[in-house]
Amino acid sequence: MEKEKRYRRLHKQIRDLILKSSNNPLSNMATINAVLYHKMEYFFWCGFYLLQEDKLQVGPYQGALACINLPAGAGVCHAAISQKKTLIVPDVEAFPNHIACDSRAKSEIVVPLYDKTGNITGVLDVDSKSPDSFDETDATGLEKIVKLVYFPER
Repeated sequence: MEKEKRYRRLHKQIRDLILKSSNNPLSNMATINAVLYHKMEYFFWCGFYLLQEDKLQVGPYQGALACINLPAGAGVCHAAISQKKTLIVPDVEAFPNHIACDSRAKSEIVVPLYDKTGNITGVLDVDSKSPDSFDETDATGLEKIVKLVYFPER
């Protein structure tokens, strides 16, 4: 219950920031990353990967240096896109074709990013240094926050 309240507060904070000063999806992504990275202590890395032809390319992020390109057909991010759903990975080492940008990451959650036409344009990727860090409360909270990229009025 406490985590749900925290996500509601974060959603409101991010929404207010975006509505006050941004009309640009990239700026919205940067704002979302900054707030989440600094407010959620178990978020080791937080960022967006954006679809560029057949690969995902890093967009705004917070944390350690990221992989710039994620090749098609591999990793949690591409799996979330192909399955069109949020994926929670309690142990990244057990995920087939996992792409290890930083060996310190132990668990991961990936949320698809939909534009105003309903197309997936990328994902929000969040890593933790601890195994089994993410749950359905994270999924629900992050899905609502990710919508603020293109729909800040919600």
